[in-house]
Amino acid sequence: MFPSFLFGRGQKLKGTVVLMQKNVLDINALTAAQSPAGIIGGAFGAISTITDSVLDTATSFLGRSVALKLISRTNADASGKGKVSNPAFLEGLVTSIPTLGDKQCAFSVYFEWDSNMGIPGAFYIDNFMQGEFFLVSLTLDDVPNHGTINFVCNSWIYNYTKYKTRRIFFANKTYLPSETPAPLVYYRKEELKTLRGDGTGERKEWERIYDYDVYNDLGAPDKKATLARPVLGGSSTLPYPRRGRTGRKPTRKDPKSESRSDIVYLPRDESFGHVKSSDFLVYILKSASQNIIPQLKSVVTLQLNNPEFNTFEDVRSLYDGGIKLPTDVLSKISPIPLFKEIFRTDGESALKFPPPKVVQEDHSAWMTDEEFAREMIAGVNPHIIKKLQNFPPKSTLDSKLYGDNTSTITKEHLEPNMDGVTVEGAIQTNRLYILDHHDPLFPYLRKINATATKAYATRTILFLQDDGTLKPLAIELSTPHPDGDSFGPVSKVYLPASEGVEASIWLLAKAFVIVNDSCYHQLVSHWLNTHAVVEPFIIATNRHLSVVHPIHKLLLPHYRDTMNINALARNVLVNAEGIIESTFLWGNYAMEMSAVVYKDWVFTDQGLPNDLIKRGVAIEDPSAPYGLRLLIEDYPYASDGLEIWAAIKSWVEEYVNFYYKSDGAIAQDVELQAFWKELVEVGHGDLKNATWWFKMQTRKELIEACTILIWIASALHAAVNFGQYPYGGYILNRPTKSRRFMPEKGTHEYDELAKNYEKVYLSTITPKNDTLTDLTIIEILSRHASDEQYLGERIEGDVWTSDSQPKEAFKRFGKKLAEIEQKLTQRNKDEKLRNRYGPVEMPYTLLYSSSEEGLTCRGIPNSISI
Repeated sequence: MFPSFLFGRGQKLKGTVVLMQKNVLDINALTAAQSPAGIIGGAFGAISTITDSVLDTATSFLGRSVALKLISRTNADASGKGKVSNPAFLEGLVTSIPTLGDKQCAFSVYFEWDSNMGIPGAFYIDNFMQGEFFLVSLTLDDVPNHGTINFVCNSWIYNYTKYKTRRIFFANKTYLPSETPAPLVYYRKEELKTLRGDGTGERKEWERIYDYDVYNDLGAPDKKATLARPVLGGSSTLPYPRRGRTGRKPTRKDPKSESRSDIVYLPRDESFGHVKSSDFLVYILKSASQNIIPQLKSVVTLQLNNPEFNTFEDVRSLYDGGIKLPTDVLSKISPIPLFKEIFRTDGESALKFPPPKVVQEDHSAWMTDEEFAREMIAGVNPHIIKKLQNFPPKSTLDSKLYGDNTSTITKEHLEPNMDGVTVEGAIQTNRLYILDHHDPLFPYLRKINATATKAYATRTILFLQDDGTLKPLAIELSTPHPDGDSFGPVSKVYLPASEGVEASIWLLAKAFVIVNDSCYHQLVSHWLNTHAVVEPFIIATNRHLSVVHPIHKLLLPHYRDTMNINALARNVLVNAEGIIESTFLWGNYAMEMSAVVYKDWVFTDQGLPNDLIKRGVAIEDPSAPYGLRLLIEDYPYASDGLEIWAAIKSWVEEYVNFYYKSDGAIAQDVELQAFWKELVEVGHGDLKNATWWFKMQTRKELIEACTILIWIASALHAAVNFGQYPYGGYILNRPTKSRRFMPEKGTHEYDELAKNYEKVYLSTITPKNDTLTDLTIIEILSRHASDEQYLGERIEGDVWTSDSQPKEAFKRFGKKLAEIEQKLTQRNKDEKLRNRYGPVEMPYTLLYSSSEEGLTCRGIPNSISI
């Protein structure tokens, strides 16, 4: 308790409240616009004029519009709860704060607070105005016996009548549950109870409830039968991570499916808090899918009457001359801030895309075998290739259902191109590798090939050469047997060729491989293994780890905007007839196929070292950096990734060991144990019986789990996301569809290939309409917003915790990342490391931690925000 002389009767504590008015972006106006014209003209028009319609101006916060009450962390009332002050109201505007952000307002507030109240540890806030506002922070100055107290809030505050329980915020102190000051225990438990909700009813916009549901909102069976999709999650046949629950009503035709709506509920603070309208990439993505892409398709098919590319030069014209657009279409696109830059329209009304990095230096280097192989270790899907352990490659498919799926590739196919090395010798010396896209695809091939697309299951075998580069030796293309699946596949092996029609056949064989890799990348590497698997962690964290819990504070930056982008993806990207189904080979079966792959997902193998070991591309070696020796020494993703992984793990170790002094403290942490139990049994509940889950009884387990999670949300996502346009923006390099089978000798298609291989290649891969869709979407997905938070940064600045040792450790983490970036830059200058730049002369920069705004092919954001 304070000495009585420190406070006189009626003594006041001065505070500063920072908030943002609801004049940054009217999200409801944007997302609720139903017609394409409404989305463009209404929503984006609203951005530029929205300040005119603001109900609550800065001055309206004054008076009795907003009330705050401090809660003591040291002195309790008769019930044992921290004492609560009388309400205080916002007073004059403060303009002298140098750190005030764009669009932020600061207000003075004075609390009646005397020695009997102790030291504040939390506060209530009530909003008596009609509209909501975004509360950034409260800072208390000159608290006797304490000094400054910071409350980091970053939360939307609605009218007080919207809430069943009071809105409460805690000071930036960090406590394990057992160390919580007694007067705050009740408040800590009540806030978590509020965030869990009761699991009933349809969620409302202003609510903050986190709960789980299965993926039953991808289809729209009430619209038409062909839009029905199976429920993902809740079964052993189609298991899936859980998503956030919305509580929308079931569809009429399928009570197991949830009805869809334009606005998808999110716990309110999971929505964007960005400041600049041009940075709302998610909403621009929505506009693109619902308005821009249909406009482009109508131009291409109806007005230009030219639905196919005929030459490679036609594809290059997207970046050089562009597509001439009628002025009525252009006028609908040009008001959108981001599209002005993306499409780079000129005076002649031509729509241009920026040249992808993969063809900026050389237009044809993408066609080389070296680049084809290099992108398996330095491209946008660099963690699928495996060491070939046995020959010939075998399948794990059930032979009773699918016959014998053992590869038909023989030694005779491979050894002529292996520089005198035998297959046995190459396996023993770790020189044979495989990109295997056979087993996940084969059970679905018959269904996929019954549509307009035509596909093969593929296996590609590669040889590690003396110069450190990989050389493709053979590609196996397999289709189902015409007499039935149980007869096994019909397979054909293709070998490298550099002249004549055989060279064109080989180019097509590589294209079929890349189409499979593109689909696997988009649905598994990118969507399932980053976006989808992280969402249950976000939900479980908010339901069971208080905001003052050290692990909540550690993980929070790595959750920003992820539930938001995932909700949007369910609405326009991975939904029935959405962007992915429409433009990628797997079509209507895309999400279902990702669920089959999830059966084999192992959380403990998502960390980079375990992943490299499991794929056989690295072995444990205590003498090697980070205890691992790469078998492909020049493996850009792996070598750069290990640097980032080690930095993350070192930071997490320091942090966890500061708060947990023993393993016993882990087992005794009731919030941590509840979090982990629910994550395993509910969030990833379809895999709850797996034996590989951490028991969460030791500091080592907690450190590893947090390191894996941070790695997935930051570096892994960056590696598979921000290269999408730089590599895939040139559709010839990474096609997403195949529409014709390989031409057979003696057929018209084979003769056509001999005469005009470019036209046959283009009529086989992604058509023009789908290419325009792909390019529009992946450019948006590959961009950084101007207020992006990168690994080693925190949006709260230096006040995210009051503990000095974790703050110093975090600063060291940031410095280490900067040092690593310099190291990687030097690596890219080493001409002996050919895989770092390749024939396309494109250095590997995806794991540089920093970036500028825009399309940069570098930068590791903290979280999966796009």
